[in-house]
Amino acid sequence: MTSADFANNRDNYCYRHPDRQSFVLCQRCMRTICPECQIPAAVGVICPECLKAQQGSQTSAQRKAERRWSRSRPVVVRDTRPLATYAIIGITALTFVVTLIPGFGRTVQTALMFWAPALYPQFSGIFEPWRIFTTALVHSGFWHLGLNMLALWMIGRSLEPLLGRGRFITLYLLSTAGGSVAVALLSFDTAVVGASGAVFGLFGALIVIGRHIGANVAGIAVILGINLVIGFVPGFNVSWQAHVGGLAVGLLVGLVFIRTRGADQKRLQIALLAAIGAALVALLFVPLFVYG
Repeated sequence: MTSADFANNRDNYCYRHPDRQSFVLCQRCMRTICPECQIPAAVGVICPECLKAQQGSQTSAQRKAERRWSRSRPVVVRDTRPLATYAIIGITALTFVVTLIPGFGRTVQTALMFWAPALYPQFSGIFEPWRIFTTALVHSGFWHLGLNMLALWMIGRSLEPLLGRGRFITLYLLSTAGGSVAVALLSFDTAVVGASGAVFGLFGALIVIGRHIGANVAGIAVILGINLVIGFVPGFNVSWQAHVGGLAVGLLVGLVFIRTRGADQKRLQIALLAAIGAALVALLFVPLFVYG
């Protein structure tokens, strides 16, 4: 379901298939194109008309060189399956199975969960920075794993095709880091597990992008609000800090994505994402001053 503003804005639909919503632009003419119309090119994807124009402008020498040095021009439809989502779910599920192995699983879970003092040799005598990300791989039980992976599957199958696999994975990792950093700042000595921070980050990005393209995100916002409130209810044993941190980063990354859609903004997008990552690292120095 989409809003009236979205329905009236034709720029949010494929110019060749007016009934198909898309978040991808042709890198030459900058018109919106759906997956069926996206043709891989050296600079990203282009539309069929730009491909035809490009072929028509080639000189005989260029055509000869292309026949000699390249394979047949790729004209297949871009694979829009949420493979990164499936891969994350598969790796997380496999990790959960490993943690069930008697005499070994507990050691794995302890090594992967996030525990902020493990980042500071001054406090714990160890330095294990991988915990910032690996905490999303371990869960406290089957229901914890199942609910997080169900949410990841529901969001990922819609969000990953819009962003592309690289951006989706970047969003997932930064959101995971955001949740860990928030725990380090707000609940320093608490050990946490789970992909909730990453999932909340996906929620946040989906809301920002959905609002930008005019989609009705009211239902998503309600679900997000309910889950966020649950984290503050005594007795649920949920890390609201990870939820808030992941959500904040997801909202910010989603904003970066919608503001840097153009082909000429790719470097700016990478720089802004790197800046978010650097800011998260900088925040991890705060506990040195608070608890040092």
